[in-house]
Amino acid sequence: MALDLAFQCSPDHPYVQEHPEWFRHRSDGSIQYAENPPKKYQDIYPFDFETEHWQSLWDELKSVVLYWVEQGVRIFRVDNPHTKPFRFWEWLIREVKRSRPDILFLSEAFTRPKVMYRLAKVGFTQSYTYFTWRNTKPELTRFFTELTQTEVGEYFRPNLWPNTPDILPEYLQFGGAPAFMVRLVLAATLGASYGIYGPTFELCVNQPRAPGSEEYLDSEKYETRFWDLGSPGSLKDFITRVNRIRRDNTALHSNVSLRFHHVDNDQLICYSKRTEDDADIILVVANLDPHHAQSGWVDVAPAELGVEVDRPFQVHDLLSNARYLWQGSRHYVELNPHVVPAHIFRLRRRIRSERDFEYYL
Repeated sequence: MALDLAFQCSPDHPYVQEHPEWFRHRSDGSIQYAENPPKKYQDIYPFDFETEHWQSLWDELKSVVLYWVEQGVRIFRVDNPHTKPFRFWEWLIREVKRSRPDILFLSEAFTRPKVMYRLAKVGFTQSYTYFTWRNTKPELTRFFTELTQTEVGEYFRPNLWPNTPDILPEYLQFGGAPAFMVRLVLAATLGASYGIYGPTFELCVNQPRAPGSEEYLDSEKYETRFWDLGSPGSLKDFITRVNRIRRDNTALHSNVSLRFHHVDNDQLICYSKRTEDDADIILVVANLDPHHAQSGWVDVAPAELGVEVDRPFQVHDLLSNARYLWQGSRHYVELNPHVVPAHIFRLRRRIRSERDFEYYL
């Protein structure tokens, strides 16, 4: 159970009457409502976290978190934490974890990289990322190399979202079901943690509020929707299969081992993950073009995958259940996005056969 945590008030909240000192005021004495120019949110009163009465405000907000912890909530998705002081979050997370170290805080912040990284450093367990807008091979390779192969990986734990209740990316608006499928595979295998805004993603809802907008038409933020999750075209079975693959393969439970491999087609991306003992080795090849079939040669040195250089090895596609024998470093792949836009290969390292025994020689 996760709870959305948004520290702000409506104009009729009891805090407004009982503790007006917790809010900023305009020159006419009225409480200052939220603004993100040119937008005005007159139904939202933000707290003044740096008021002279900050201690009583902070203590009250901590009690809100602890109340929900007592009700069984273990995960808090914190709304726009970058709009509040860093020192508040550092204090709150430390105070909560002092008695409940198992509580998780997810930073829902799409802002400047340094701000996102600072939030991770002050204690957030996981963080939203720019994955939502990274679509090309260079963008994905550069971004995830930074997240996993630099010092950022020491403190920033990414949670990947192909869409959110607030964001319908352009890639999903025009790519049809294949776009949803490939973004799911990327999110589920590039990162140890991922999430989706469920019904709209399962049903491939791709209508924006207006041309050029990344907001959903008829958003659930403004009206009650009823979804037929069993309708034709639902991705629920595909999502179930991907989640089962994640559960069964511990190589996908970490980000540390992520490595990218060369493909001679910019519409194909290839990367691998492996456990320290090489007991589980996963190789992913994905077609980033949701409209057309793409093919190319993958360059993967066997030594990079923990298999013997001079022996054939089996790759088992966990999505289609197909099996192939590979040998050497160059391997041909072809992916039709209208069938399945990706391979999630599990490598089967060579096992001993009768040829290895002396009597065969």
